[in-house]
Amino acid sequence: MDELRIDKWLWAARFFKTRSLAQEAIEAGRVQVGGVAVKPSRAVRLGERITLRGGETARSIIVMGLSGHRGPAPVAQALYQETDESIRDRVAAQARRALAPEPALSIDGGRPTKRERRVLDRWRDGG
Repeated sequence: MDELRIDKWLWAARFFKTRSLAQEAIEAGRVQVGGVAVKPSRAVRLGERITLRGGETARSIIVMGLSGHRGPAPVAQALYQETDESIRDRVAAQARRALAPEPALSIDGGRPTKRERRVLDRWRDGG
């Protein structure tokens, strides 16, 4: 096997849970091969550089193997190699997220209790 559809390869390499999710990401322009946006039917070859954008960081990977079958995670991880700068960026983003405050902590009271809700309802109804 010399080449494989990129949507099928992304699914087999476990970057997306389903092939249709991979197709949607490709069509949205979040997947690039060699810096160029591609179509889901584009053939991927060994040694090509793929950039996946999702969230705040982009992952840059190099295709090391081709497989049209979705196997266990260790087999899927052997299909690609993440570049050093991509790993560095991903670790830095993870560190930034760890230092960011938890949004839920800014909520003081949370949901009203049953008693508080009844008081609010009486207040809204005018009684």
